[in-house]
Amino acid sequence: VRTSPLGAQEVGGAPYTLRVLQEGFSRPQPDGTLWADGSVTLVRGGPLTLLVDTGGPWDRWRLPQLLGEQGLSPGDVTHVVCTHGHSDHVGNLNLFPRATLAVGWDLSRGDGRYLPQRPEEGRPLVLHPGHLEVTATPGHTLNHVSLVVRGTSLGTVVVAGDLFEKEEDEEEWRRWSEEPRKQERSRRRVMAMADVIVPGHGPPFRVFRD
Repeated sequence: VRTSPLGAQEVGGAPYTLRVLQEGFSRPQPDGTLWADGSVTLVRGGPLTLLVDTGGPWDRWRLPQLLGEQGLSPGDVTHVVCTHGHSDHVGNLNLFPRATLAVGWDLSRGDGRYLPQRPEEGRPLVLHPGHLEVTATPGHTLNHVSLVVRGTSLGTVVVAGDLFEKEEDEEEWRRWSEEPRKQERSRRRVMAMADVIVPGHGPPFRVFRD
């Protein structure tokens, strides 16, 4: 398996197109802190309009502006999938009170009611049959999930949160992992299915299985 940068922020498809609205980053600072924010990805075109992760709360104005540049308001978003509960991924959930929310394994409707479905390992949560599903990818956190989008122009895209920090992250991901062995298994499984991966803190990249 080899990878290479996608070199674009959008992947077209039918019915769903993906666009990375905010490319995540992670930059060590001289004082030993880490300046970071997570990727935010828009999935639209079919009957559902989704965001995967919402970034951090520090630039609260930014996400509505990014949606507006795509002709959308927060009220147009039907589903928000947060890959896990860290602050740089869930920081703007309050912008979407009417959306169906999947935060890790927790699923709730816009009326505040929690639903019994859970995307446990081996049993994904299907949002649009044949096109969109939330799959459990534990490791970075125990209830980490990823969104799988099928039928794009490049094949299957996995919006993977911090399952992958970025392309070529072998020196980094274990440092932040709650369960490295589980994350290793999740990473192998996603690499075996994905043609494109959107990581949590870097640009999207392609996956080639020679």
